[in-house]
Amino acid sequence: MSNILHITASIRDEESVSRTLGDKLVHRLAEKNCASVTKRDLAENDIPFQSWELFNAGLTEKAERTAEQQELAAIADTLIAELMAADTIVIATPVYNFGVPATVKAWADLVARAGTTFKYTETGPVGLLEGKKAYIAGASGGTPIGSGMDFMSSWLKFFLGFLGISDVEIVAADGIMGRDGPEKIEAAKARIEEMV
Repeated sequence: MSNILHITASIRDEESVSRTLGDKLVHRLAEKNCASVTKRDLAENDIPFQSWELFNAGLTEKAERTAEQQELAAIADTLIAELMAADTIVIATPVYNFGVPATVKAWADLVARAGTTFKYTETGPVGLLEGKKAYIAGASGGTPIGSGMDFMSSWLKFFLGFLGISDVEIVAADGIMGRDGPEKIEAAKARIEEMV
């Protein structure tokens, strides 16, 4: 059975367009592939920002970690295990101030671990998570996704590629605060039906 990692980041609940799109996409993927779903809501504020202590704990071999390092590394170990166990990753995120929410960056800082999710080689870093498929379900009030002012989708695609996940598709409802916002949301939902 395949496994989907469903990551959400919006601070809004039922009104969130990115959550709505992500939920629809995950439901269709799970239905089609008989997949299990692991959900990680980054807006629940349980993802710490990277610190030297966290970073150092993560790079210390598990058998050599102190009790304090084991506790510090536990969240990153869990996030990495979720990512590694997934065949498909769905990241449902809004655009906040032209980029990803800070919680998505905090998640990325914790799952990017040298020797585990990527490695350094003589020719540069190489991602170790090849063979996975990722989807970005994005929403923005005014930023056109895919434009020069959208640093959310371009950064996420680059970051996932850095980890070895190069098969990334984007479904987006952008500029939804405009008059044609409802039509853009419906178009994104229709795109999901076409994609899956």
